[in-house]
Amino acid sequence: MLTATKSKISPGRLLINNEWHDGTKHFDTVNPATGEVLTQIVEASAEDVDRAVQAARSAFEDRSGPWRKVSASERGRLIWKLADVVDKNIDELAELETLDNGKPIFESRYVDIPMVADVLRYYAGLATKIHGETVNTNETAFTYTLREPVGVVGMIVPWNFPLLLASWKLGPALAFGNTVVLKPAEQTPLSTLRFGELAVEAGLPAGVLNIVTGGAATGEAIVHHPGVDKIAFTGSTAVGKEIMRSAAESMKRVTLELGGKSPNIVCADSDLDSAIKGAITGIFYGKGEVCNAGSRLFIESKVRDEFTEKLVGRAKKMQPADPLDPKTRMGAIVSQQQMQTVLGYIEAGKKEGARLVAGGNRVSVDGSKGFFIEPTIFSDVTNEMKIAQEEIFGPVLSVIGFDNVEHAVDQANHNPYGLAAAVWTRDIKKAHHISRQLRAGTVWINTYGLMDAALPFGGYKQSGFGRELGAYAVEHYTELKSVWLNMA
Repeated sequence: MLTATKSKISPGRLLINNEWHDGTKHFDTVNPATGEVLTQIVEASAEDVDRAVQAARSAFEDRSGPWRKVSASERGRLIWKLADVVDKNIDELAELETLDNGKPIFESRYVDIPMVADVLRYYAGLATKIHGETVNTNETAFTYTLREPVGVVGMIVPWNFPLLLASWKLGPALAFGNTVVLKPAEQTPLSTLRFGELAVEAGLPAGVLNIVTGGAATGEAIVHHPGVDKIAFTGSTAVGKEIMRSAAESMKRVTLELGGKSPNIVCADSDLDSAIKGAITGIFYGKGEVCNAGSRLFIESKVRDEFTEKLVGRAKKMQPADPLDPKTRMGAIVSQQQMQTVLGYIEAGKKEGARLVAGGNRVSVDGSKGFFIEPTIFSDVTNEMKIAQEEIFGPVLSVIGFDNVEHAVDQANHNPYGLAAAVWTRDIKKAHHISRQLRAGTVWINTYGLMDAALPFGGYKQSGFGRELGAYAVEHYTELKSVWLNMA
């Protein structure tokens, strides 16, 4: 039987000015492994969003208030304390994430939530490393630059890595002195709301972090609000375009981490066993609901049949199971709607003439009504097919053959997205050559999907702009001011 939660989940409320508020409208958050309602969550209205923005605005602008008095070193200490409370509550946060999202508890407990703490500690250390410059202009002037916080940051995060992607934004925003209004995805609010409780317990000043839950209307209220100075969004390219159009009305700063259709290129001279493991991780980690998933697998023709056969063998052993079982490596699709979307792409692949060699079906786990799909692989795919061009956001892999590397690179780049890519080869010169040619924000060589808080992440083309993680986030969460003192 599917494992029951270890603790009762309370209804979700709004965090505004360090106080929890109920609302007039609510929605259900569902366990995708069972199809059952976990609890109800407040759907924030435009008025609720306004109160959250006003709280953030006051915390940022009030020169007598706590946030203005907090030094960079003290901000760093508070953020480090947040990381400590994440570590202390890691089992609970991981369980909430798995219950809400359907991902295996192994991923939540040992990869995703630990990285939340890593990201917070990275930015805790960076808080005291924000510097301006003195600039030589002329003898009668003293000129210098300052880095100052942008102000109130509206953050909208997706459902695939609920707390982790929130931390990518929260870390730099808080470290550099901004205040925040954060909206988690309506499908997966639980771990973020629990994090809000922990932030209050850790001593984060009132109004610095506000959390509002809801759907598209709540997100739109944040984007349109004149009191919000910047939007940090991770999600689909279609929604990202809408945010850009809306933000233009008030000239808000925007950073967007959007969709992907990442190519994974396997050369015949690579370590094939390692490349197979990398291909499996690249597409099936997180059930394929990953923006940088290696969903287009380019295999050199001379090893394609051997590689595909071994790949299919591994995929067939990777069957969906109870996400709360530590042995599970393939969990439940996040929602019924997303499951139907993925199944629709599988049918499209069949109609286009791609050969289904693994999976392709919805399955039941322990008789539940959960949203499970088998790991799915299509062979004989051409790069022009719908399943090779559009982001599926599910456990579906398209295998495409190539005869020479330049052709593979051309096909890899022939796509509207440019978030990530990978290449597998023992020839280091070839590896660097291919990496330079690929139009992607991240390129892995002989691995797939590894991340570090210090390494920037973001995309080319319709995968968005701006970079998250690393010191480059300074550019997006601060304003640069020039100061000229006339000494004549």
